[in-house]
Amino acid sequence: MSNTRTYNVITYGCQMNVHDSERISGLLEEAGLSRVEATPESPLGGGADVVVFNTCAVRENADNRLYGNLGHMARVKAEHPGMQIAVGGCMAQKDRDVILSKAPWVDVVFGTHNVGSLPVLLERARVEEEAQVEIVEALQNFPSNLPSRRESPYSAWVSVSVGCNNTCTFCIVPALRGKETDRRPGDILAEIEVLVAQGVQEITLLGQNVNAYGVEFGDRQAFAKLLRACGRVEGLERVRFTSPHPKDFTDDVIAAMAETHNVMPQLHMPLQSGSDSILKSMRRSYRSERYLGIIERVRKAMPHAAITTDIIVGFPGETEEDFERTMEVVAASRFAAAFTFQYSKRPGTPAAEMPDQVPKEITQARYERLIQLVNEISWEENRKLQGTEVEVMFALGEGRKDTETNRMSGRARDNRLVHVSVGDDLAERPRPGDVALATVTHAAPHHLNSDLPIRGLRRTRGGDAWEAATAPAAAPAGVGLGMPAFGRPAGT
Repeated sequence: MSNTRTYNVITYGCQMNVHDSERISGLLEEAGLSRVEATPESPLGGGADVVVFNTCAVRENADNRLYGNLGHMARVKAEHPGMQIAVGGCMAQKDRDVILSKAPWVDVVFGTHNVGSLPVLLERARVEEEAQVEIVEALQNFPSNLPSRRESPYSAWVSVSVGCNNTCTFCIVPALRGKETDRRPGDILAEIEVLVAQGVQEITLLGQNVNAYGVEFGDRQAFAKLLRACGRVEGLERVRFTSPHPKDFTDDVIAAMAETHNVMPQLHMPLQSGSDSILKSMRRSYRSERYLGIIERVRKAMPHAAITTDIIVGFPGETEEDFERTMEVVAASRFAAAFTFQYSKRPGTPAAEMPDQVPKEITQARYERLIQLVNEISWEENRKLQGTEVEVMFALGEGRKDTETNRMSGRARDNRLVHVSVGDDLAERPRPGDVALATVTHAAPHHLNSDLPIRGLRRTRGGDAWEAATAPAAAPAGVGLGMPAFGRPAGT
């Protein structure tokens, strides 16, 4: 039986947290731990020796979810001698003095700026038999500079900046992740080239305000230059980025998107509200006319671009007229999808103290009307693709019903989800990371279906990387000692 300690990372929140969790996994594996997966019998932590909660503080229910799960883990830990529990991320940064008072069985609390300290803090807590709390106020190391255990051998996040210089009244992120800090372009491109050499063919550039990249070193065109530089990386097939801010979205970025072959015709552009008065109250430094102008210029440069957005309903002071302005902008923008949220009061934000908080029942009714409109539009837009052929990069985890429906799922170049019927012959089935052309036979509001045979299946280096990562570990030469081997994905 192996003496290797095991770990599991439970992630809440945004793409930045997902990226951080890959780094947390990499750090723990570098320290000699092996990952275990959650099971139906043990959905939180999978019975691991170390369970890390990487938390989010943006939504109100994040607090309840974390503390409810920590309450459950108290019972698990009591039955698992030597188990350690760590809490990191935005909630840890915010509630540094609260977590141990509510959950004294937690061993480590670490913040958003010192992810790299986790292995040392866990060992210190074990040796000293005392909880360790370490929250620092300034970034110690870019997440991308830490070791990683990537979830995908063929797709990766690359952080271009951390922190945010905006002061949106509903958002607590700048207080938790600090002012924007930019990586040097050479460091970003060097990381991308290493990833591509390992089989990665899709990169998502990541930042709290990704298109403000360059503000720290005074180059307003730095993000457009970075996109164009990505186009010169041989073997890099798809480039995406998230999330931009309308105030920083300039025409040079639109031109770079349209003119760079591997930058995808897809844009996630948060709207938040279509009402100019609400945008002002939110301290969003653009108005609906500017927003719609960006959408128009993007579509002129890339007629088939899929544009998605974020919208908050029920922000303090929102009137029925304000909400109608949002509905009008949504109708004019023709979003492929929208991530819609009911306003959530977050302590420590200016909006939490604003007068005229909108009653829950009014917010709920508006939310349902917005969802209906968004779904109608996205369905209409998806139906326009019926009968057309789309390039699909297949992926794991995109289709929950793939096994029972004999499908494989992936993303079109515009990031639309496509469920593709595949045959029974394993030699002709795509692997995750492989690419093929699929004809859209049916459209739904949130996905496309293809029930015709795929065409032009291309076995990619990303598919090779997935196959290598999932192949059973080779038996060691010579006399075996009966010790299990632990495989690691390529490039970790």
